[in-house]
Amino acid sequence: MARLLTLPVPPNPGRRKRERNSDSRYVEGQRLLVEAMKYLLRSDPGGNRPAVELLSEHVRTQFRMTDSPLNSGSTP
Repeated sequence: MARLLTLPVPPNPGRRKRERNSDSRYVEGQRLLVEAMKYLLRSDPGGNRPAVELLSEHVRTQFRMTDSPLNSGSTP
């Protein structure tokens, strides 16, 4: 059986953070996902529940709360 060796790397506080630029596709993509969930819930809440759960899970896992298309200074 192989052995896993982990070498810790201390964070570098002097490292410059990546600057973010505004991207309208990012905001539009999130808006479309929310509109799709609303549409599915209006048309058939019970039947479309699995689809809404799938979209909701995608939004929660693919977009962090710190994600922003604007220059916010938060970590990438």
